[in-house]
Amino acid sequence: MKISESDSDQAIQDELGRRLAQRRIELRLSQADLAEQAGVGKRTVERIEAGESAQATTLIRLFRVLELLPALDALIPVDAIRPMALLRHGGKTPRRVRKREESGSTPEDWHWDSQ
Repeated sequence: MKISESDSDQAIQDELGRRLAQRRIELRLSQADLAEQAGVGKRTVERIEAGESAQATTLIRLFRVLELLPALDALIPVDAIRPMALLRHGGKTPRRVRKREESGSTPEDWHWDSQ
């Protein structure tokens, strides 16, 4: 199954669990072996493979044992700022996002004494 935008969260969790189980089997690891090497409980591995949710640190531990960290690294690129955005911000990387002002409301319309 290919994961798509229209899939439910549960469907994606089920697919990730299936893929992790498939990878574990490819590496010829039992659930108990994977759990021991990752430092988690066997029941945790069973639940994740069954499509239940998991903490990020648990997934990272499993990815490490299953040799999937390079795929995790490719998930979100480092330094994804575009050159034009860098130029707009005076060569500095933006650190936060400010809310846009609502239409019809400008700073000039606001006064200290207005209620």
